[in-house]
Amino acid sequence: MLEIRAKLKIPRSAYKLEVKGRLCLPFEQRRGGDAPVRLESGEEVRIRLPRGEVLRGGDLATASDGRVIEVVAEPEKLLQAEFASAAALAKAAYHLGSRHVPVEAGEGFLRVAASHELEETLKKAGATLSEVHAPFEPEVDKGHGHEHDHDHHHHHHHDY
Repeated sequence: MLEIRAKLKIPRSAYKLEVKGRLCLPFEQRRGGDAPVRLESGEEVRIRLPRGEVLRGGDLATASDGRVIEVVAEPEKLLQAEFASAAALAKAAYHLGSRHVPVEAGEGFLRVAASHELEETLKKAGATLSEVHAPFEPEVDKGHGHEHDHDHHHHHHHDY
C-alpha cells in the first residue's frame, strides 16, 4: 500500500514539481494513523508522518513510490466562538488547551470541531457561537505529539 512519510519542506515555487495526486481530508485524518485514506483517484494510502507532524492544506507530501501529493484541507463542521473580550477568549483557549482539544485561533475567535460537549463548555465561558463549514487548521503541539503520558513526574520547587 502507498504511504506518505514526509512533507516537502521547500516552497511550492522552488522547483517545477509535478503533482501526481490529491489528498482531500478533514483535520483528524490529516494527523495520520492506522486507518487508510484515499486519494481523489480512489487509491488507498496510509499517512505515516513523524510523531507530532500534521498535513496542512496546501502542503505537498511525498509518497513511498516517489509521487508528489497535494494536500487539501476538507471543509468540516466547526464551532466558531467569539468573545466580548480578549481576556474571555484567552481563558476559554486555556481551558480547551488543558483538555487537549485541537483549537484554531483566529482574529477574535476560536474554532473547534463541532460537538455538543464543546458547545456547552464554550457557552459557559461566555462565547457567542456560530456553526461554520470550513477547513480546520488548529495549532498542534509538536513537542508532545497526539498522545502523551499525564504522569510526568516533574519536580517543582517554588522558593519565593
